[in-house]
Formats: sequence, structure tokens, C-alpha cells
Amino acid sequence: MLDLGFVSAILAEKSFEEVIEFASHNQFKCVEIMCWPKGKAERRYAGVTHINVDDTDDEKAVEIKSVLEKNNVYISGLGYYPNPLDADKSQADVYIEHIKKVIRTAAKLGIPVVNTFVGRDPQKSVEENLDKFAEVWPAVIKVAEENDVKVGIENCPMLFTRDEWPGGKNLATTPAIWKKMFEIIPSPNFGLNYDPSHLVWMQMDEVKPIYDFSDKLFHIHLKDVKVFRDKLNEVGIMAYPLDYHSPKIPGLGDVDWRGFFSALTSVKYRGPVCIEVEDKAFEGSEEDIQSAILTARNYLKQFLA
Repeated sequence: MLDLGFVSAILAEKSFEEVIEFASHNQFKCVEIMCWPKGKAERRYAGVTHINVDDTDDEKAVEIKSVLEKNNVYISGLGYYPNPLDADKSQADVYIEHIKKVIRTAAKLGIPVVNTFVGRDPQKSVEENLDKFAEVWPAVIKVAEENDVKVGIENCPMLFTRDEWPGGKNLATTPAIWKKMFEIIPSPNFGLNYDPSHLVWMQMDEVKPIYDFSDKLFHIHLKDVKVFRDKLNEVGIMAYPLDYHSPKIPGLGDVDWRGFFSALTSVKYRGPVCIEVEDKAFEGSEEDIQSAILTARNYLKQFLA
């Protein structure tokens, strides 16, 4: 019913083949594969390239499919998470063109979903960013439609620290904004890569959107979050968000996982659910990182066949 996988970004030092072999050896059915351009990472968990879309020709595509078939693992989606609405238009154009390359590569590999961010100019209002979204994103989704690939927008605000203040670098943060986005682009190829953890630290219901946007759930991220109430009481919700919360692996935070999976099954979601590890408590070594993935797997198995 639900295929458990993980996001490859946490295994940044491993090759594509090693990531897929790890998945196979540890009872995972799928992996979301990172497709950043080769080069320096701009932030934590970014810049990871397990498939380089700039050199994925027909021969390379055959090699990738062979690795997957050998290990009985599939790619749940290709992931690339930049800021396509960056205030610097030349930089935004670079991001947008790479998203299009990722979409075309997904089509070549027979992968149904590409996951990314809508982006945002943090210095401008929601309304101004929606106007910019309406200018930029229809052309991207047209490429997705032409290639029969769905685009799943992750709902992380990308507002954690001072450099992302005040608005964050991703517009698609709330159900109200999602509704407006889907009104602007009413395409069946445009939907969500839903992560419940972000709604929790924003003091929102993380389960209800599953019911409200069931037809737009293209991909699911499984990440938990711990809200430190004592810190929140000190700094308030208008502080830098990392002042009062921390990402955790599933089961070690405040997400209502029982309600979450109850909702997914109730709306008859069928597809990938991928563990995303951003828990600093498990970053001391390669052994710690692998332990994070497997500990999350063990916890989540109670909800999965």
C-alpha cells in the first residue's frame, strides 16, 4: 500500500550505486534521489548529486535502470530544492533551467515525480510572490506536462535563520497559499511533496491537509520535529524558528504519526513515503547517519505492511 523509502541527501558521500544497495540491504522499496548540479553546496543537505542530469544520456539511463533492477528498488522521485523565485533573476533562471533538466531526466528514466521548491523572494509579501509565481511557474509545469511528469512542491518555509528573514525562501508553506497556487496553475501535474513536520512548528494541524489536498499528494516526506515549549515561551513565534524547534527523525518529535498514517490510508494514498533525516543528534559519524535511517525505519514499520 505504502512504499517506505528515504531521501538520498543524508548519504551525501555515497555513490548512486551505494545508496541503492543500502536501500536494498535494509528493506527499503524506494529512494528519492538528489539531482543538484555538480558544485559547492549552498546550505546543509543541499548540493548532493546522486544522479547528474547534465550527463544522463541514453547509455547512463540504461546503467541507472540496471542498478535499480538488480537491487529491486525504485526511484520515488528526483529531488532538487533551490529558490526559483530568487530576487536575482539571473540566478533564478539558472535554477529554473535545472529544474526543467531534472524533469526531462525523470521522463527518460520513467520516474513519475520531480520534487522541488516554488521559491520566494524573502523581502517581498506573499501577494507579490504569488504574482511572480504566476509569471514563472506555468512554463515549468508546461515542461512537466509535455514529459508526463508530476512536480511535487515541498512545503518547507526555508525560514530558519537570519539570512532567510523575514519571509523565507519558499512560498508554499500553508494550505491557504497552496489553494491560491493551484488556482493559478490548475494542472494535474502540479501538486505537493508533503512534509508534516513544518506545520507542527508553525503551530498548525499536520493531519488535516491530507484530507483537504488528497488529490495533490504526489510524494510524502517523513520527518519529525521537536518544539521546545520552554524556548517558545521565551522567544515567541516571531523569533528565528530554529530558536524554538529542531528537526528529529520520525518517532522522536511531536508529529502525530498515528493520525498521519490513518489519514493517508483513509484517503487511499498509494505511493512512496520517504524518511528525511535532518536530525543533528545523528550526524556524528557515518554509523550515526545510518542508525538514524534504520531507527526511523523500525519505528515506522508499525504503520506499514
